[in-house]
Amino acid sequence: MLLDQLAEEDSSFTEELEQNLRTFQGKLDKFELKTLLNQPHDHCNAYLSIHAGAGGTESCDWVAMLLRMYLRWMEKNGYTQDTVDLQPGEEAGIKRVVLHVKGERAYGYLCGEAGVHRLVRISPFDANQRRHTSFAAVDVLPEIEEEGEVEIREEDLKTETFRAGGAGGQHVNKTSSAVRIIHIPTGIIIQCQNERSQHQNRRTAMNMLKARLYQIKEAERMKQLSQLYDEKGEIAWGYQIRSYVLHPYNLVKDLRTGRETSNARAVLDGDIDAFLDAYLRYRLANREASTSGGNTPQTKAT
Repeated sequence: MLLDQLAEEDSSFTEELEQNLRTFQGKLDKFELKTLLNQPHDHCNAYLSIHAGAGGTESCDWVAMLLRMYLRWMEKNGYTQDTVDLQPGEEAGIKRVVLHVKGERAYGYLCGEAGVHRLVRISPFDANQRRHTSFAAVDVLPEIEEEGEVEIREEDLKTETFRAGGAGGQHVNKTSSAVRIIHIPTGIIIQCQNERSQHQNRRTAMNMLKARLYQIKEAERMKQLSQLYDEKGEIAWGYQIRSYVLHPYNLVKDLRTGRETSNARAVLDGDIDAFLDAYLRYRLANREASTSGGNTPQTKAT
């Protein structure tokens, strides 16, 4: 006799049936999600960077909040990370942070987080308790594994060394172990100060540069990169992907997929799987529409 038939005859089976259905649905959802991760670098580790945008101290605090959100998500999903670079804000928070995220399909899951994230809240730094809007840009790059995918010529590089700052042990500020690499043809600047030796920092910086050049090589993201991640540009209203509203109501909404939730606190505590899932489905729909010549969903900034 099937379990659902038993449940009809004996209510004690109902709870067991519901639990089995939930377990099966959870496994099915995870399997389905993995099938969406079928792009060339979805299986790779990732470099996740967060940059403060318009808003000064408010935006630096927003970067710290986003960093915590991603770290909590990594903890819940078994990912590890190293801090490649971190620049504190002048008064509070973080101006810029770069993480090396390691684990199965790290880039595939996180790639949809690239874009401008907008926060609306009552400012903890405003004595008059006014509402403020802050912006931060998230960038996600795959760790390129195959040699030859991107060619980097030594004559195109300018390398600078400097003393690392912040926490990091006795080596910090004692030797010029931090490395900054400038790719002259593109103007891309990569720096790393996490490792103990200059050689290790240069290797990490070169890996990040390789990933960034590969991303630029993918022509469809060229315009977005130049506007989002050029440090001379403004991270503000353009190219928003998600809004987090904490006042006068609670709402997190992805402007590409339409996915939203009123449980903003849970999202900021790392519960972002629903948004990652929605983006991967959105990406697949975009790709299928493009292949068939139909209309592709468009990102809206409001």
